[in-house]
Amino acid sequence: MKRTETRKINVGGIQIGSQNRVVIQSMTNTKTKDVEATVRQIAALEEAGCEIIRVAILDMDDAKAIGAIKKQIHIPLVCDIHFNPEFALEAIRQGTDKIRLNPGNIENEDKIREIVSLCKERQIPIRIGINAGSLNKKYEHSEEAMIESAKDHLRILEELDFHDVCLSFKSSDPLECIRIYHLAAETFPYPLHLGVTEAGGLLDSTIKSSLALGSLLMDGIGDTIRISISDDPVKEVIVARKLLRACGLKKDVANLISCPTCGRIQYDMLPIVREMEEYLNTVNKDISVAIMGCPVNGPQEASRADVGIAGGKDAAILFKKGKIVRTIRQEDIISELKKEIEAL
Repeated sequence: MKRTETRKINVGGIQIGSQNRVVIQSMTNTKTKDVEATVRQIAALEEAGCEIIRVAILDMDDAKAIGAIKKQIHIPLVCDIHFNPEFALEAIRQGTDKIRLNPGNIENEDKIREIVSLCKERQIPIRIGINAGSLNKKYEHSEEAMIESAKDHLRILEELDFHDVCLSFKSSDPLECIRIYHLAAETFPYPLHLGVTEAGGLLDSTIKSSLALGSLLMDGIGDTIRISISDDPVKEVIVARKLLRACGLKKDVANLISCPTCGRIQYDMLPIVREMEEYLNTVNKDISVAIMGCPVNGPQEASRADVGIAGGKDAAILFKKGKIVRTIRQEDIISELKKEIEAL
């Protein structure tokens, strides 16, 4: 799938924009000044597949902790700044790989110019984050107002010949997200970071984000994504990876195929699905694994699976690419499936 042409920026060695690739981001929910807890969470996110991590800078202690955090992590770090431009300046001096500013809540233009000048000097990109719920008071809420807000902030950056910019236009309404990002893609040459903000818990967020981001990604829009979930941020990364795989934009993600169950089922399938789903979240292979309820049509319906099982009354059949390989005991289903997956 061909992405919309955008400018290229570099975030700590990772390219964003001007490529047929979408980068996965997440955000910590620790206190950034708690370096040990923050580093521990970043490590877990990196292991799950996060490629760029963002941290909140609530005060000067958070900003001053960036240097210590950077020494202990392996993925680029973004600092999220609101209200106080001094925090941004300190985070830049500490070595952040990118900063995120909301022009709706930093109104001192001289300070913004100072931030931009320092970013230009150190080759640090800036994400301008426009949120529907935090527009500058001079704007009435509308998609056009969000675009105008971005133009106002970009004016300062472009006057200083600064173009290492990423834009985001987030809303809690997935349909509004679709409309605003289409408008942004038509208006700006800069890479776009996609997200539905305040999207809710795991189920609500997955539905809203899949609707909005899936639609945009399939239209070639978006260079980075974050799935915002009110939960462990590792779940954000897992959903993002699965969404990109479903859109054909990521291959090293295992795919689970399983039937919804019906009256033909004769074994306890759902616990197996849950355990295998969790296991497959850690498997970085372009494979499909099927867990089917019965052998009546299991191998046929899951014929594209690399490996799978279909349960029966006393045993299960194991199949590969729709062809039955052998019969296994029900108590061995999980262990046998894992062996087959590890051998792929």
